[in-house]
Amino acid sequence: MNQDSGEAARLEDAVLTRAAQAGEVSALGLLLERHRAGMRAVALSILGPGPDVDDVVQDAAVTALRRVRDVRDPAAVGAWLRMIVRNASRSLLRSSVPSQPIDDLQLPSTDAAPERWLEHHTMRNWIWEAMEELSPTLRLPLVLRHFSTTVTSYERIADACGVPVGTVRSRLSQGRARLATALAATADAAHGDTAQRVRASRAEAHETLAAAESGRFGALMAERWSPGITLLRGNQPVGGSGVLARGMDGDLEAGVRQRLVHAVAGRSLVVWEMDLLNPADDPGHCPPSVAWLMTLDDVGRPHRLRLLHPAPVRALQSLTPM
Repeated sequence: MNQDSGEAARLEDAVLTRAAQAGEVSALGLLLERHRAGMRAVALSILGPGPDVDDVVQDAAVTALRRVRDVRDPAAVGAWLRMIVRNASRSLLRSSVPSQPIDDLQLPSTDAAPERWLEHHTMRNWIWEAMEELSPTLRLPLVLRHFSTTVTSYERIADACGVPVGTVRSRLSQGRARLATALAATADAAHGDTAQRVRASRAEAHETLAAAESGRFGALMAERWSPGITLLRGNQPVGGSGVLARGMDGDLEAGVRQRLVHAVAGRSLVVWEMDLLNPADDPGHCPPSVAWLMTLDDVGRPHRLRLLHPAPVRALQSLTPM
């Protein structure tokens, strides 16, 4: 590529980046197509041949959607995209989380320009509005992959969904494609306040734990949750409110406490990620964490619940009906 053509490409990148930052999904799609070969080459050089290469490039596309407004030099967007792939590939090799949850992204400080702060929140609300357009089958793995902090690996998502890892990969690929379409369809729609939903969900989680510790978990479920609340393991129902109440009471009697560390909240799906605090005399009673994956009914009440631990333990087995 000669100097003139290289400069022309940089100018075109700058135009497309500014359009993407203004909310044009098609512009971001063109940018990703222009740089896909370079992004894939970076992933291939770090990971070697295999399905992880395509997965990392697809994950990078979603990260780019979330963070395109952070690009300071629109003409250098290609290097920025390759950096995302490089970081994600190295994180995958370290078996750490390859993509940052959207609610943990660094937002501008409070002394930043108000329009900059508003742009970040508007983009986040738009993404969540588009997520709600996906089918539940595609929405759950996509939310876990990109918005949770502990249920991000294909294996854990497969456990949560009750499907093979290959199916998770397929659903993530379909979900990303459908998300692009949904973003275009919802660009001009009213977008709910995601930050407010997360704050309300965190308050609900704290109230739920407090009710459990005071012996009112069953009463709280009767008051706030769907009468048909069902505990699932994968896709298989294993009990209702009685099983949940007995499991919670049993853990509390054993001295186990839960502490909220992260919440994800949409209109139809909520994730509470908890630390599990074991008693000093039985430090191995529970694993370090548990994720509550809650599907909501039409009026916003928990209707289906999955409890996901790193591995089966006594605390989880106590929730299985005899």
